Amino acid sequence: MTTVAIRQRSDEIARTLDAGGIVTNLHDLGSGKPVLMIHGSGPGVSAWANWRLNMGPLSRSKRVIAPDMVGFGFTERPAGVRYGKELWLRHLADLLDALEIEQTDIVGNSFGGGLAVAFAIRHPERVRRMVLMGSVGVSFPLTRGLDTVWGYKPSIENMRRVLDVFAYDRNLVNDELAELRYKASIQPGFQESFGAMFPEPRQAGIDELASDEAELARLTQPTLLVHGREDQVIPPEASRRLFELLPNAELHMFGKCGHWTQIEHAARFNMLLADFLKD
Repeated sequence: MTTVAIRQRSDEIARTLDAGGIVTNLHDLGSGKPVLMIHGSGPGVSAWANWRLNMGPLSRSKRVIAPDMVGFGFTERPAGVRYGKELWLRHLADLLDALEIEQTDIVGNSFGGGLAVAFAIRHPERVRRMVLMGSVGVSFPLTRGLDTVWGYKPSIENMRRVLDVFAYDRNLVNDELAELRYKASIQPGFQESFGAMFPEPRQAGIDELASDEAELARLTQPTLLVHGREDQVIPPEASRRLFELLPNAELHMFGKCGHWTQIEHAARFNMLLADFLKD
């Protein structure tokens, strides 16, 4: 039976930094070459909720930086902003500038993977290597699972439906986790910003996060693609297409795994990550 430790919200709040005028909550652990970890786009998500099983092991050899992206978690939600790729890419650049980091490895989960490749296209000199996990970044037809995630309306029942499409391992989905993540999703401002990010038609959200395939084919950074074979949110075909396009890519597919590779196969994922990001 798989067990996942879930702590209280205080673990989600870490260091505060002004990144281009946006007060940003981020985890900054370890020392060594930097690794920027960009979370996914689930309701009530935070960097800690996404990467809690991975930051500690990776920080033994790297400096791990895991921010709550603007509009998510405990980072500021500026009034009147339009949430979209341009805002998030600017936030990433401003964050690295504030930390005085010229170049970094990037690990992107799902939505975060789409931002990672878009950032590498725009700032190729700032990205050394990439790990893209269950990643968007190319266009694909909207899945029922992603429609469930992006169309979330707060209730414990709806949160349970979201968790059901995330995980292959049924031991990970229980009433306690559903209630915890539901409470995270209804904190002040959380649902308001989340609901504004991916309105219908939600295919437009996928297409906005997709990068031009010709530009993807010009990226030279070594890239590890990781995907769960049973992923109901982002189809495995998305990673296969990225594998075809990115010239220096390798692909690792986990069987008996949904959209939570970093949780369902945490130990193996952490080993792959550490090995791929070696100097």
